[in-house]
Formats: sequence, C-alpha cells, structure tokens
Amino acid sequence: MNSMWLRSIVIAGLLLFPRVVLAQLTEYQQEQWLHTPVVTSHVHDITGNAHSDRVKYDYRRYCVGCHGELGDGNGENAIWFETPLFAKPRDFELAVFKCRSTPTGTLPTDEDLFDTIARGMDRSNMPPWNTFTDRQRADLVAWIKHYSPRWQTEKAGTPITIPAEPEVTPERVKAGQEVYARVQCWKCHGVTGKANGPSAATLTDDQNRPILPYNFSEGRPKCGSTDRDLYKIFMTGLDGTPMPSFSDNLKPDEAWDLVFFLRTLQPKNEYNEKEKQIEKETKMKPLNAAQLSQ
Repeated sequence: MNSMWLRSIVIAGLLLFPRVVLAQLTEYQQEQWLHTPVVTSHVHDITGNAHSDRVKYDYRRYCVGCHGELGDGNGENAIWFETPLFAKPRDFELAVFKCRSTPTGTLPTDEDLFDTIARGMDRSNMPPWNTFTDRQRADLVAWIKHYSPRWQTEKAGTPITIPAEPEVTPERVKAGQEVYARVQCWKCHGVTGKANGPSAATLTDDQNRPILPYNFSEGRPKCGSTDRDLYKIFMTGLDGTPMPSFSDNLKPDEAWDLVFFLRTLQPKNEYNEKEKQIEKETKMKPLNAAQLSQ
C-alpha cells in the first residue's frame, strides 16, 4: 500500500516537473535575450532600448496587469476580458499583431507598434497611451520585442505600398458596394455593416476564442481612422483574427472603392462627409441579403 502511494507521488512529480522547468526556461530565455544588444527599436530618429532605466517600470505600471509578467496576455486582469466583444490581451510571445503596415503573416515594423501604443485599440481594453513621450514608446516597443523568439530570427515585413487616394465619386462608391458583395464582406459584417452577417456568430480567433466582426455603424476602426488606415486593414489583414488579407483578391482601385463604400456604413464623421453626401443624393439602397444568399 505504501509502495503504491509512493509510486503515485513519483509519477505525479515527474509529470509536473517538465512543466515547472519549461516555465522557468521560458523566463530564463527571455532574460538572456533581453541582455543582448539586438533588443532595440528604431522609430524615426529614436533608438528604443529595452535596457533603459524606465522601460521596465513603465511596463510593470501600465501594461503588466493585462499582458502579464511574461508578456503572454495572462495578467491578473486578463480573465475579465475574455469575451467576443473584448478580446484577451495580446500575447507578445506569439508576436502576432492585428495592426500592421506589413503583409499578413509577417512581423510588424517598429513604427507599427509605436503607433498602436499611442492610438490604443478601439472597442478593446487597450487604451490610447498618448501621454507617453516618444522615447518611452520607443523603449516599450523594444521591451515588447524581447518576449518572442520570432524577433531573433525574423525581420519585420516590408510595408505595403499604398497608392495615391483617388477622388471620391458616386461611381466609385457604387463600385465599392459591388466589391463588398463580391468578396463576401457581408457574410461577417452584415449588409449594412452592423456585424450581423450570417457567419458573425461562428467566428473565432487564432486561439479558438469567440470574436465579433467589426461593426461599422459605431466607433472607429481598430487600426486607425483615415482612409489610408482602412485601405491598409483589408490589404494586410488583421492577423490573429478571421479578417484575412485581400491583397491577392483586390486591385488597388477596387480597394479604394471599397474604402469609399465602407465610409457610407459609418455614422457621419470628419472622414466621410463626401461619402455620406453621395449616399444621400443617390439614395443608395443597402444590399439585399436574400439575393446575395442565392
């Protein structure tokens, strides 16, 4: 009886031990990577440094509650955010980021991360940290990069080329609506952009967690508010989400047409005055879901 009990303890210990070692190794590897000269960022004329006197303090004060000590998105506040509306904090170990200027599947540029810190993520618990100095943000970018081995072996992708924005016309807005139907944006975002398409309730992120599509009728896009930001979103995709890149499906002119149509789905704001006026003057009708489903 005693020998069976002892054997159970030994087996349990063997099963547990690799997990403990793995956790320790992960932390150890991060510490070793942190103490190399490679963990820097370059934004404009600033070189961010993960060894700055303040960066670890800033991360612990402002970021660790959500992103965790190991940058794995498991901070003590993370359990409150695991809903389709408010996604779990970003796991920096994976180095998979939604907002990028680079092609899908590639690492973002340092400037992409720098901008995200200041802008925040609308309709998430990531606020805009626009009170940080440029130096603080650049150092935090370097700090974020020390959490994933991808930054040791990969370079950031080359930013996509965004052509000059054409003039908004009724013809382009109408063409954008046709693109919206053709590439089946409506299946997730709905025919009026209210995130109520037939596939909306089935969506999951790359960690198999429920996620909602973007609702164009409220808020602003997660990765910026300008027309160029919108163009960039569907030409690079939002990695880690069901939103793919359409760079292989859309020509630049078609992408701009789609931008102009998407503006008509939003409440009137400083970015869509022309599109909303065209919508009103042409009495645009929404897409017919029944016909699209046939």
